[in-house]
Amino acid sequence: MATLKQQWFGNMRGDILAGIVVGLALIPEALAFAFIVGVDPRVALYASFTIAVIISFVGGRPALISAATGAMALVLVSLMANHGLQYMLAATILTGIIQVILGLLGVAHLMRFIPNSVMLGFVNALGIMIFMTQMPYLIGFNMLTYVFAIVTLILVYVIPRFIKTIPSPLIAIVVMTAIALVSGVKLQTIGDIGTMPRTLPTFFIPNIPLSFETLKIIFPYALALSIVGLLESLLTSQVLDDMTDTDSNKNKEARGQGIANFINGFFGGMAGCALIGQSVINVKSGGRGRLSTFTAGVFLMFLIIVLGDFVIKVPMPVLVGVMIMVSMTTFNWGSFKFMKQAPLSETLVMVITIAIILYTQNLAIGVVLGVILSALIFVSKISRLAVKRESHYFTVKGPLFFASTTTFIEAFNDVSDQRIVIDFSDSHLWDESAIGAIIKVKNQLESNGVDVKIVGLNDSSKKLYEQLT
Repeated sequence: MATLKQQWFGNMRGDILAGIVVGLALIPEALAFAFIVGVDPRVALYASFTIAVIISFVGGRPALISAATGAMALVLVSLMANHGLQYMLAATILTGIIQVILGLLGVAHLMRFIPNSVMLGFVNALGIMIFMTQMPYLIGFNMLTYVFAIVTLILVYVIPRFIKTIPSPLIAIVVMTAIALVSGVKLQTIGDIGTMPRTLPTFFIPNIPLSFETLKIIFPYALALSIVGLLESLLTSQVLDDMTDTDSNKNKEARGQGIANFINGFFGGMAGCALIGQSVINVKSGGRGRLSTFTAGVFLMFLIIVLGDFVIKVPMPVLVGVMIMVSMTTFNWGSFKFMKQAPLSETLVMVITIAIILYTQNLAIGVVLGVILSALIFVSKISRLAVKRESHYFTVKGPLFFASTTTFIEAFNDVSDQRIVIDFSDSHLWDESAIGAIIKVKNQLESNGVDVKIVGLNDSSKKLYEQLT
């Protein structure tokens, strides 16, 4: 109870102010994601409100912001185009069910298999992507667009040196919007991107046939959404852990994401997950507790329903300036030092992870392929096995498993002795492939009249050998 009280009321002023900043920053993002999927802006805005409010109660990482996201939007494009909104909402509900099941099964434990080089690649690609996604709102307009973005950027950087009680992005947004309205300058605004809903989301059940054919259509999308959403949410949770030097319950976060998506689908929202950019804004603006996430969701709806006429006048260059600062603080500048000090293979994994994410515009794909590449490099390193021969005595050095069996087998190609000893004192047998390689060598040599003796197996290797022979 004490922990819950701290998470909700331990930082009330900071959480409320940070949530206000995030609530405003969610609007252009949601509108952009709605455009990607090809749905009414309400579908993304309702999702951002619903998911943020629910995750504030059931999530495992305080201050994490979950809403409609670009990665999930990309998965939904073809489903929306081929089958329509009702099937997309059904897929969102099924996504929630799958995520809850994965959370109960302890999916977060897989996080330990993500190496530091991949995490660095994820964070750096994220910083670059946040920057790149702002460029369409900046390039191709008038010179004042650049002026407002640059001045906003300077304000966000300078204000904390003098005012620490109010988040600098909030001050910058209010000041620059006021200047734009008073001066009457021509700038792209939030209202130019999409229309605002005027009502709260309402509960309804997607109008689709409850059949196996429907399940065949939505399950592949729901499974992809579940994996992408959990991967981004758990990695974002880890980033916030590192930023705030606190721990979080990632299996609870996985279940929370599922609960939020499940409920969200019944209120007309598209599937969502953690938003790294807005989560970083939240923490950088002083948000630390669940109240900041709750405030972001509630204030989002307050903005679009009550203050919609004002919000649509907020200049996009101002929000761009805030997001560029977020991208700069998200990027891990210590990576350049890492590249100098770390082994070449680690640097390679980080760079390739960044490249894949930027190429595919999908954080999940980049991380998965980065982990696979890192695993292959690791396997390559540990599969270095040597077989040294002294007369009829063969000493095996290094682990014997599926990746090193070829080297082991080739070492006995030209044996013509009447009797040999294979010593495994400096080796370990890891899998069935290792036992299969030994049996293959032993049978081949014995068929040629060579007496083969196996010695030096440690206890676990001996147990495996006896079990499989």
